Amino acid sequence: MARKEIRRSARSGRQPDQPQPSGVRKVVRGLFIWGLGFALLGVMIVVVAVGFAAQSLPTYSELKSSQAGQMIVVRARDGTEIVSLGPSYGKWLASDQIPAVMKDAILATEDRRYRSHIGIDPIGIARSFYVRFQEGRFKQGGSTITQQLARTVFLNNSRTWGRKLREIILAMALEWKFSKDQILELYLNKVYFGGGAYGIDSASRKFFGHPGTELSLPEAAIIAGLVKAPSHYSPTADAEAALGRGQVVLGLMREIAVISPAEFAAVDLKTIKFASEKGQNSVRYFTDWALPQLDLLLPENSEPIEVWTTLDIAMQRAATAAIQDQVPSGAQGALVSLDRDGAVLAMVGGTDYVTSNYNRAVNAVRQPGSAWKLFVYLAALEAGYTVNDKVVDEPVTIEGWSPRNSNGTFAGEIDVRSAFAYSKNTVAAQLGNEVGFSAVAGMARRFGITTPISTVPSMVLGSNVVRVIDMTRAFAAVSAKGQAIEPFGITKISTIDGRVLYERDRKSGQMLVPAYVAAGITDMLQSAVSIGTGRAAQIGRPVAGKTGTTTSNKDGWFLGFSSGITTGVWMGRDDDKPVPGLQGGTAPARAFAAYMRVAVAGRPVEKFDTEATPPAWQLEPDDEANLTGNPDDYYFVDEKGNLIEPGNNPAPAERAPPAPQVPDAGGLERVNPPPAANDEFLDRATGGGPP
Repeated sequence: MARKEIRRSARSGRQPDQPQPSGVRKVVRGLFIWGLGFALLGVMIVVVAVGFAAQSLPTYSELKSSQAGQMIVVRARDGTEIVSLGPSYGKWLASDQIPAVMKDAILATEDRRYRSHIGIDPIGIARSFYVRFQEGRFKQGGSTITQQLARTVFLNNSRTWGRKLREIILAMALEWKFSKDQILELYLNKVYFGGGAYGIDSASRKFFGHPGTELSLPEAAIIAGLVKAPSHYSPTADAEAALGRGQVVLGLMREIAVISPAEFAAVDLKTIKFASEKGQNSVRYFTDWALPQLDLLLPENSEPIEVWTTLDIAMQRAATAAIQDQVPSGAQGALVSLDRDGAVLAMVGGTDYVTSNYNRAVNAVRQPGSAWKLFVYLAALEAGYTVNDKVVDEPVTIEGWSPRNSNGTFAGEIDVRSAFAYSKNTVAAQLGNEVGFSAVAGMARRFGITTPISTVPSMVLGSNVVRVIDMTRAFAAVSAKGQAIEPFGITKISTIDGRVLYERDRKSGQMLVPAYVAAGITDMLQSAVSIGTGRAAQIGRPVAGKTGTTTSNKDGWFLGFSSGITTGVWMGRDDDKPVPGLQGGTAPARAFAAYMRVAVAGRPVEKFDTEATPPAWQLEPDDEANLTGNPDDYYFVDEKGNLIEPGNNPAPAERAPPAPQVPDAGGLERVNPPPAANDEFLDRATGGGPP
């Protein structure tokens, strides 16, 4: 029977029933088909885009003649040209003139699959994303040499996905239109190697003093290593870093077998002699700090520009001479000088820019020692202390910490002004403990300290690290009677033909402390120079300032102001070793005085406003004194539980009489704070008032 059925089925032409695909399989198959279709469509779009891009690319001769980089003329505040920065191009080297070791070094470092990819390297991109997944950030780039060339010639360095997509399209277009040798020739003649040098011939002449055609293996390795971070690895910036990076490049060359292990072992990079830098001076410390701000002020600009700065040439010379003449042997020095509006008048980041261009004025972090007491006493004044209040210089222990004075003696009862002038550590510790170490930290942060701040008790003596420019900014705010100051170095940017692209707005900063607090600390700072530890900073006109010395004489500071100019000086060793005899009141104070005599010479003598009379309500001797208003305007309960209304407080004889409302030195009228609430509100809140 079964055979008959089969025969009948065969005769009828029907097939046995097949199992139907499940819903999941239908969805997967549909997604695969649609995905394949979209992928093919994407490939077609990319191919069309690359084709159009290739057709629109300049010719090879046009690309050779184009130049990257921007010319920047930097001018001082009086318009004098102080430096001209911009691209430096050497002789164009054809592919057959470029040493083979240079080609091998750059390919081993930047793009080892250069000869096989189409402008982008999928393996490199995948590795970059894998490292991103492991490390949490992009640590390795996936850009090929062709992509880097496209970025150098046609694009900028903005980190956007749109720019990256254009870079990929242009890279593939370059591969479409030009040969590998042509692309590599363009790259090696156009890529930036630091120090203003574009192309291997310019880099070879700048760093080694000979043409690029004469590059040796170790020299080629050093130049190839510069591409990753030209400003960091440049021999003019850090010779040791350049040699270390060159050793890494040699290792990569050995890894892909373009040099043998014997050749690798035979190279001694320490025998390399770099060409000496010419025309470098301390002005470069300032330009190295100021010019990177152009990326924020004019992010998309690439045309030649003139940058008008705040630098004063005469003051810069005086600052350089002051540091070089006064710094102890084997030590370094730094100086920052600010005008009353925050304009940087002079900046010295070390004793010799050619020897070391590390800018200690803005990058180094060091302990400020007693100069940090500025914030301790500001917090104390804000909490209600006055310069004439009595304090006791005596042994003290706070949380197991026992500070001692530098001379090992104790003066007993003295006033706050004297404790500051003679930099009494025990008094600063007591004040910091009383107002709260967090209040001192908050005051420092308020006045512009940007480094991390610890609130351990020893912080009152300057155990936290700070930057010279931040400390100078804090003292400048005191000079400005408590108004915030922001250091700046660029006032205007214009094109070569005079068209203004940027001009700084002149706006006042916010008030950081009341004027009477700034007056009180100025009183103490003036005393520190007149009779205290900063006597060496006297210049024949009113000066207010503070010394700072750290343990074992590792750091010496002097910071102060006169006639609207605030200057901070630091001295010490880069390796943090002690400097015999270094104290804030010696070499740093002398350098401050030598510079300031020149800086203020053309300015009128200004007396300080040290009238530090606070509002009368804050002079109360009782616990109500720290309320943010007049105690007469507050209800309180007496010892018998009776509610005392505003204006009926007992014992008027124990209170200081209200201060007369007379104009102060600044022309402002002192007034008592308004009531916290009116009578009607208080009646409703307490259930009183008319029924």
